Amino acid sequence: MEIKKNIPNNTITRKLVDLDRPTGNIYESINIIARRANQIATEIKTELNRKLADFSAPSDSSVEETFENREQIEISRYYERLPKPAIIATEEFLDDEVYFKHGETKSDEQ
Repeated sequence: MEIKKNIPNNTITRKLVDLDRPTGNIYESINIIARRANQIATEIKTELNRKLADFSAPSDSSVEETFENREQIEISRYYERLPKPAIIATEEFLDDEVYFKHGETKSDEQ
């Protein structure tokens, strides 16, 4: 997953008007951001597990030894330093990089 470099690692206070702008409803905007954050978190977790799978070795479950691998530690530190998925999703939403569409409601069908 490609993460932009200009996303801050810490939280920023946002104006509600900025979040309300694209959809016209603050709750809908928050829902879109939350769903995108879940997608981002899943992508990051899948990528991390794929990278760490290279380091896992089949071993006997009765033996409880921990091997420290420098490359594995560096990969883990990189992912720990990434901005949180909610911050990434909020930045994407405010930059109009998130695609969303309105579904039909039951009142529209009748």
